[in-house]
Formats: sequence, C-alpha cells, structure tokens
Amino acid sequence: MAIVVEHDKRKHEILEKALEVFIEEGYEDVTFQKIADRCGITRTTLYIYFKNKREIFLWSIKQLTSGIEVGLVSFIEDKKLTDEQCLRSMLKLIVDACEENKKLFSILLSYLLTLQKTGGDPGLRVRRRLVRLQHLLSTVIIRGIKKGEFKPISVKTANEMLYGLIQSAIFRLSVLDEKTIDDIRDTLNMAVDGILKVN
Repeated sequence: MAIVVEHDKRKHEILEKALEVFIEEGYEDVTFQKIADRCGITRTTLYIYFKNKREIFLWSIKQLTSGIEVGLVSFIEDKKLTDEQCLRSMLKLIVDACEENKKLFSILLSYLLTLQKTGGDPGLRVRRRLVRLQHLLSTVIIRGIKKGEFKPISVKTANEMLYGLIQSAIFRLSVLDEKTIDDIRDTLNMAVDGILKVN
C-alpha cells in the first residue's frame, strides 16, 4: 500500500512542478525533458507516469480545477452559510483563482487555439472541465429557490449569466492582460443581488 501512496504523491509533485514550467515557458516551448529536469527525474521515469506533455498539461489543469471544486463543495456543505452567502463565497473563490492563475489561462488559451488548428474541439474540452462547476452553481441556486432566498428564476439562465461573467474575467485577465478584475467581482455581486427574493 505504501507504494501506491508514494506513486500518487510523486505524480502530484510532478504535476505541480510541470504546471510551473508551463506557466514560465508557455505550452509550445515546454518539452518532456524540461519537465523531467524540473522534477529532478529522468525522462524515462517521467514516462512511467505520463505518455506525453499534453497529458501532463491536461492533468495539471485537472488537478488545479479539482482543488477549486473542493473549495466550492466546502461552501455548499457549510450549514452556517445562507445560500446567498454560499453563492457569493463560491463566486469569490472562482474569481480569486482566475486572478491567481492569470498566466495559466493565457497558456490554456494558446493550447486551445493549437487544438482548434489541428482539428480538435476546444469547446468540448472546456465544457468537460466546467460541467462540474456549473452543476455546483446550479445546486446552490436550486437550493436557494426552494428555501425562498432566491426568486423563482430559470436556473439555467442564472447559471449562464454567472458563467458568462466568469468567462469575461478569464478573457480580461488572459487576453486583455488586465491587472485586476474588481469590477467583475462587483458585477457578480450585483448579479446575486438581482436573484435575491425581496421580502
């Protein structure tokens, strides 16, 4: 059993260090050898864990988004929070993560454009990673409607509105190179205000 734990720990460390290399050099300039060097292992050892840099990149993104999801679930499970507080906390966590990983989103954009040029479907890739995020947002919105905290609105429309604002934040950080997205935070809070049920 200790071997499995060591293997998982090593894989996690490789992904964290690989993500640093991708952020520093960009997807196109990263090689398997550069990742191996950063991890202090040989390319042969790296092949035990991953078959190519694309797989490492996608796993690195998955590890990052999984960490965000854990934070979102902790808000949902916190019985002390109202649904309004929960939704605001979730949106803040997401936007903060976007701001903290600004450079990564630039690299991800480059990767998705390369995927598109080679005939891949970048939209499908993005949807796969974000379906859980949208499900978690929907869970809180539905719960808030049932408890009477939120207006009886279309959950799909509310989710699309919030998701669109998050996409805007990512675009402004990664493409427009904006340093802060405080106005997006304000807009998200205004969106939550708009779905609150007025007593």
